[in-house]
Order: sequence, then C-alpha cells, then structure tokens
Amino acid sequence: MKYVNAKDVLPPEVFREVQKYSGGALIYVPKKDADRIGWGQSNGAKAHVAVRNHNIIAAYRSGTSVLQLMNQYCLSEASIRKIIYSKVTLDKEA
Repeated sequence: MKYVNAKDVLPPEVFREVQKYSGGALIYVPKKDADRIGWGQSNGAKAHVAVRNHNIIAAYRSGTSVLQLMNQYCLSEASIRKIIYSKVTLDKEA
C-alpha cells in the first residue's frame, strides 16, 4: 500500500480537522467494509491452507506419524497437533 499526503487527497477543511486530532502522526484509513476481501481470498492462500490441512488430517488418520507430517509439511509439532485436533476440521470430516 502506498502512502499519500493527506493534504493532497483531503479537502482543506477536513485536512485541518484531521490535523487537530493527529498532531502529525501517521494515520491508517482502511477501505470501506464492503470493499474488503477476507484473508487469503484474493491470492488463494486460504484455499491452499484448507487443502493442506485436509491432507494432513487424512494422512494422520491413515497412520502417518506426527514427526513424518512435521518433516513433510515443514511445520512444528504444535502446528500439526492444532490441525489434527482442531474442532473445525473434525466437524467437517465427520
């Protein structure tokens, strides 16, 4: 995201009002909620993680050890266990 000078984009009266409250601090102005996309939806990361987690659960249920899964997916033991024992994935699988 590119930074822009508020003086260049805001009307003068709004700019002065913002200056009263910000005092020269950097301010982040998020997009409207309607314009926001959820994490990982625009680049497919969320879908990739869901497929990976499904594969980890399937492999574990078919006998692959946690250590093997750690090495195969380059994840910590705690991460593998969170995936295996997560309520959300168990509900979807059942």
